[in-house]
Amino acid sequence: MSDSSASSQPSDATSEALRQRVESNPSQASVSMVRQAIREAGFDGLPKLLEALEADPRSGVRSAVRSARGRMEREAAQRRRVTGMYEYARQLGGEGILLGVDEVGRGSVAGPLTVAAVALPDEPVIWGIDDSKRLTPERRELLETQIRQHALAIGIAHVPPADIDACGMAASLRVAMTRAIAEAGIEPDAVLIDGLPMHVHPREIDVVHGDARVACIAAASIVAKVTRDRIMVKADTRYPGYDFAKSKGYASPDHIAAIRRLGLTDYHRATFCRNFLED
Repeated sequence: MSDSSASSQPSDATSEALRQRVESNPSQASVSMVRQAIREAGFDGLPKLLEALEADPRSGVRSAVRSARGRMEREAAQRRRVTGMYEYARQLGGEGILLGVDEVGRGSVAGPLTVAAVALPDEPVIWGIDDSKRLTPERRELLETQIRQHALAIGIAHVPPADIDACGMAASLRVAMTRAIAEAGIEPDAVLIDGLPMHVHPREIDVVHGDARVACIAAASIVAKVTRDRIMVKADTRYPGYDFAKSKGYASPDHIAAIRRLGLTDYHRATFCRNFLED
């Protein structure tokens, strides 16, 4: 995978050469070299490297090996979790193309409701995938890049604030999901949706907490969250003073204070803000 920080990271070839050098003759490698090799070793290459370093008597090496084994255990647990998410998707939807659907922005008081629909291949597995709410912004960005690189299909739909005010959230959510599924441009064998029944597709399967349990739904939650966050960051320059870049349109204390001080913009959902204005 490539990303914006790739130029500052060692190449795979450089990391592999260092790992092989340390593996072949650990006693000739400095402690700092050993630490670098461990730090840059991928999950698959780490066990052999640690085995080669097992008998090294240097305290710095022993400490690095202990830390690396803890890292391996945590990574192994994460991989079991993610593997289970892919397997559960297949248990629910069977073989064929599975399209995961999730929304972001339902509880926001400003900005659009955003829905993403994502179909993932069985390989490569996107390690680290999870409910977007459990991930840091930096991790979401990295995973979103991988999802876009490998997804079989992605569809995204937005419902603007004025339409949410006019139609209500339930209708807006059905509209956004229907559009996102259509935008994916594929005929799925199953549509796996996070939450309660929405009745937006004849092959719909609804999964409570699906964004934490089903791989393609988690992917949809990440794509929707990253996409909508970028929209809200841009909105912050158009509507200064409302804390959109930070709050993403949710009712944070600073955002509520700004509404009371400055009033509503056309980017707010007026029906969601009545309490703040009445108070």
